Amino acid sequence: MTVVSGKDQSVVSKEALMSTKPGKQIMKQALFKSKGYKLFNQYKDETEKEFPNFAERFAQDLYKEIKSDSSPNSTQQAFGDEVGSNEIILKSSEIDSIKTKLNNIEIIRDRVARILNSNFVKMTFPVFNALFDGAAEFSGNKDANLKQNIVEGHILAIDLSEPMDRIVDKDEDLEYLDDYKLMNPYILKLARDKISKGGDLVLNEFEEGFKEARIGQYIDEELKSKPTEITEEEMTLSYKKYRSVMGTAGKNMALAERPLGEIFYLGMARAAEGVGCGNEIEDSIKNGFVKIPSWPLYYSLLANDVRKGFEITLEKSNLFLRDARLAIELLPENFSHKEFLDFLFLTVEHYNQFWFNKLQKADKWSEFESKLPR
Repeated sequence: MTVVSGKDQSVVSKEALMSTKPGKQIMKQALFKSKGYKLFNQYKDETEKEFPNFAERFAQDLYKEIKSDSSPNSTQQAFGDEVGSNEIILKSSEIDSIKTKLNNIEIIRDRVARILNSNFVKMTFPVFNALFDGAAEFSGNKDANLKQNIVEGHILAIDLSEPMDRIVDKDEDLEYLDDYKLMNPYILKLARDKISKGGDLVLNEFEEGFKEARIGQYIDEELKSKPTEITEEEMTLSYKKYRSVMGTAGKNMALAERPLGEIFYLGMARAAEGVGCGNEIEDSIKNGFVKIPSWPLYYSLLANDVRKGFEITLEKSNLFLRDARLAIELLPENFSHKEFLDFLFLTVEHYNQFWFNKLQKADKWSEFESKLPR
């Protein structure tokens, strides 16, 4: 039984689910076919069916944008200025050869498939569809075309973080990084074009959220150079990279209208921060050292105890999730997708607990301790 789509299925194997308390609750809901479980699976199945069509639309649209751009150099410059980095754009002397290479739909399809092969993208798609449907049901404003544009626009914006992260981290797809540099501005343009179909309010919310997420990303980069001096305030600001992206997308699934838009913001922003803590635990295991910057690092240095640092990080993730669950309590009476959100937050809790348990078993405390920045 898989309850979450993504690259790493070990997290949701039967054995993994049995290993955590929320995992056991998930299995119980699956057994009794609860409303939350059924809705969650329905959206997951729909996404899996629709994903190849989305990927093909994305590839075709991207191909057209790149092919029809008569001044790719100024497109690169404008993108570099907007995101505040020259590291993620091509030098003007490199543009022509990369553009010529990408003037081939098969190559575009390949690059699109690579950046779409992301847990974040695959797990987020069904969530946005469910939120949009819940909001449409509540407002009586059902429009399949609008739904496709708003959901896909935000998925494209989230997907943009994949090639950008790979360019900055230089940890995978090294031979394709120049291709990604050329593609990035067009991906952002496609996202904007789709999101703008929701009207000015929705587009403005996206622009604001995108700006806030870049601030979070920038602070995250800055903190890498002063790991022992990180403050709580700075960690919280750096987490805008999670909460602004997911919170804003959540808000726009309700077309930025109150009260649902604000409630969705709260639920999605806090759940994303909860997942952020789980990511930091997972990354630390995979890297063999405590991630810089991260909550585990911040707490480990304060407590002078790595194990304690990770235990408190798990508590922190539960605080974020408690906040996310407050959003469910704020939803209107008889809101059609309440149980979906309940189930979603349960999967987040399981994910975090799963990686924490794995860390306990790995018993890497002294290795982590020895590699802490001093």
